[in-house]
Amino acid sequence: MSFHLVVGHGPAGAATARLLAGQGQEVRVVTRSGRPAQQPAPGVEHLALDASDPAALAPAARGAAAIHGCAAPPLPQWSERWPALASSLCTAAEESGAVLVMLGNLYGYGPQADPDRPMTEDLPLAATGPKGRVRAAAWEQARALHEAGRIRAVEVRASDFFGPGVTDGGHLASRAMPGLLKGRPVSVLGDPDAPHSWTYLPDVARALAEVAGEERAWGRAWHVPTAPAASARAMVERLAAEAGTAPVAVRRLPPVLLNAAGLFSPLLRELRETRYQFDRPFVMDSGAYETAFTVRATPLEEQVAATVAWWRERQAS
Repeated sequence: MSFHLVVGHGPAGAATARLLAGQGQEVRVVTRSGRPAQQPAPGVEHLALDASDPAALAPAARGAAAIHGCAAPPLPQWSERWPALASSLCTAAEESGAVLVMLGNLYGYGPQADPDRPMTEDLPLAATGPKGRVRAAAWEQARALHEAGRIRAVEVRASDFFGPGVTDGGHLASRAMPGLLKGRPVSVLGDPDAPHSWTYLPDVARALAEVAGEERAWGRAWHVPTAPAASARAMVERLAAEAGTAPVAVRRLPPVLLNAAGLFSPLLRELRETRYQFDRPFVMDSGAYETAFTVRATPLEEQVAATVAWWRERQAS
């Protein structure tokens, strides 16, 4: 019996493994430690290995129906570590014959000349910063091998993660949820009133699972079905209303403070490259996916209710 190999067990990898196991699939998860980062799901096997080492990853992928690439190096190490990870995923796909399903983001497009135009998959990968370029290169490598007939590959691109299980890095996770649940002011990057696309984590998992079995999806990138864009202020207001703590003040984190903090925090320093995503509209169009396949964005009210409930349970425990 074939299985699905999920590389990485952060929020997206964990959600994908749980979903696939719930669908009756045999699932194996690869991480360096072999220990689940979140509550282990029934029926999911965890393997300890370095996914950037093809000599380790390729044998683990033998017999797999699909390899779900959900791992990512720490943000400050992207330039140094992404190329090896991307090459190892491609090698494992070629040697095993498994479909390579890559989880991508929107960094590869870079800043848009017209930020009022929603981003679509046909935009050139024209990023000028190192993180955007390295993410674009990872997909270009896989696509070239797909077009050469050496592997079968597809990329699913998401905007900023939002929802249950997202505890760090997310604009509406570590920077908002703990405070707003207590009615405290929330500080956000960039313009709090700029329209922004927030991709719900369970929808990411559903899209990754769906395209793995859809041959007509392979060979190109797709945007995860995502609810209509909303500003950070609007999202905080909805979350606070659901939590019963509204009104909650939403403040812009001063750029000078962010720059100063970057002197001491490598993570905050890396955010300078992508700060444009929050200074102006950052809107993703997922219409192509929704026309071709069955997954749809979870209604926003359900997203908000589930997210608040998850965070309350997390804090209570």
